[in-house]
Amino acid sequence: MREFTMRPEIMDFESYTPGLTIEQIKELYGLTDVIKLASNENPLGASPVVKKVIANHAASAFRYPQNHSPRLTSELGNMLGVDERHIVVGNGSDEIIDMLIRTKCRPGMDNILSYSNNFSMYKLTAKLCGVEYREVPRGDNYALPLDALAEAVNERTAMVIITSPDNPTGLAASVDDITVLAGVLPENCLLVVDEAYIDFVWPPEAYTPMQAFDKFSNLVVLRTFSKAYGLAGLRVGYGVMPGFIADYLKRARIPFTVNLLAEEAAIAALHDEDFYNATLETVMRGRDYLRDELQKLGCEVVPSQSNFLMFTPPAPAQKLFKELLKKGIIVRPLASFGLGSSIRVNVGTDRENKTFIRVLGEVLDNE
Repeated sequence: MREFTMRPEIMDFESYTPGLTIEQIKELYGLTDVIKLASNENPLGASPVVKKVIANHAASAFRYPQNHSPRLTSELGNMLGVDERHIVVGNGSDEIIDMLIRTKCRPGMDNILSYSNNFSMYKLTAKLCGVEYREVPRGDNYALPLDALAEAVNERTAMVIITSPDNPTGLAASVDDITVLAGVLPENCLLVVDEAYIDFVWPPEAYTPMQAFDKFSNLVVLRTFSKAYGLAGLRVGYGVMPGFIADYLKRARIPFTVNLLAEEAAIAALHDEDFYNATLETVMRGRDYLRDELQKLGCEVVPSQSNFLMFTPPAPAQKLFKELLKKGIIVRPLASFGLGSSIRVNVGTDRENKTFIRVLGEVLDNE
């Protein structure tokens, strides 16, 4: 058979590994009821208003959407108080990450800087684009190492990426610390703040620089509709960034990456305040409950500003994960993050949270 030469970066490439699906676990263990608390999805599902909007627009699925999603961009600009020329909507915030790297970073010359035990898409996308990816260690108790990032920047650093609230710890950087980091970076270095979980912080003004966005010339903020808005399956995200960078991204992207139904759903989700507020109430109540109950079971829990908790159980994490699976509970072991002794669990409904704690207690009692 003829041999084809592939790019060197691809030869040892390992793809992103998502969490197990409910259907996979049902089939594997012969279960009828499975609770998934592994992918940080909205515990309330999708808004009834959004479902109705999708159904109402289903007949238009044969039409191409408007390129760059101008209606959604306009709605986001109004909501955020940001000129819409600063906003780029994408097929999930992952697309914005990819476009930023491809348009800003020079392969074989520039580097991207982040920190250890972090969301793997940054490293995967950088490698795919032929850009060096560098990491600094986390601080004590998994703290975001903002000072270390500032010190590690060199003349080839095109971009510094932080996630706040962080995945998988749930820790968040203060807006003051983010402002300082943005200010000390070289003029040509972007600070990319991935705010996928920003809806769950409290108080919000203490953690997001969005309200002072016009004061920064090197800041990119990424957000998603996958979490608080319950649209993970439709893949809608966006970035807020300097206008000239947004213009370059729009020039370089392939057309129509956000589908017509996704745009309609996202617009509807922005206006459904009842569902959004119900989501926040459910998550914050459940987060407190899970934290308290996990600690009672002897787990070390990291304080979280997100819709999930990272904890270290008093038993081997991988074994615990497998035992929970057998009983129909899906959580996320964190070996792929380099944190093999820990587990991440997202907040579910009140019933799901109580079931998880009960089953976890039973499994730990048998250890």
